[in-house]
Amino acid sequence: MVNASFRFYGCLGDFLPRARRGREFRVPCARDATAKHMIEALGVPHTEVELLLVNGEPDGFGHLLREGDRVAAYPAFGQLDVGSLQRLRSRPEGRPRFVADAHLGALARLLRMAGYDALYDNHYQDEQIERIAHEEGRILLTRDRELLKRRSVELGCYLHALAPQAQLRELFARLRLEPGMRPFSLCLHCNLPLRPVAVEEVQDRLPPRVAELHQAFTTCAHCGRVYWRGSHHARMQALLRGVAAYSADVELPPTPDSHP
Repeated sequence: MVNASFRFYGCLGDFLPRARRGREFRVPCARDATAKHMIEALGVPHTEVELLLVNGEPDGFGHLLREGDRVAAYPAFGQLDVGSLQRLRSRPEGRPRFVADAHLGALARLLRMAGYDALYDNHYQDEQIERIAHEEGRILLTRDRELLKRRSVELGCYLHALAPQAQLRELFARLRLEPGMRPFSLCLHCNLPLRPVAVEEVQDRLPPRVAELHQAFTTCAHCGRVYWRGSHHARMQALLRGVAAYSADVELPPTPDSHP
């Protein structure tokens, strides 16, 4: 056995017993233990750690712990510039895509509303979610820390917030999603692109008087749902502008009041 000291900064402390939060503590480690092994043994998923310092120097998860090592783990920094320090994981190339576990359906719908590809099925098993995230390069969203500790999970986010709108704000702040928003461009049900459509093409799928009151419509080619600017338009606009710090004069396309 060797003894090493650990300190977890910011929201990483939420994974620890209260007595270990906000302070350095010393623990015994197996002689061949890596930094990653011990970080997860202490309760912190590796996906939540973005910067690791060992004895004051940047290092990686594979560092073999030695007697007297001091390990400092930091969460994702969001907008903070960490200069020349090496992050442990690179950002996914292109627009981030997500897969949400069975408890985050409302968050998945909000991400789709913002224009982000978010897979979700309340019948997904943990093994399916893990496979989808790994094979498709998706960011796994969950409140299950053990799911994020699985070996093949490289990109993941633990959601600390409980309410879906707070989870969306948390995710936007962590991954800086504002620039890639394409509001109301995806079907909230199918997660597939919407296309503009003339009212004549969908009139038989609209509730009474909607065709008289509204002019702009989009539809999903897969499920046939039709979307227009309905009664929830102002509320949804305000939600997305608040999350993404949109200015009041941003012109947004139609919002999802839908009819199957």
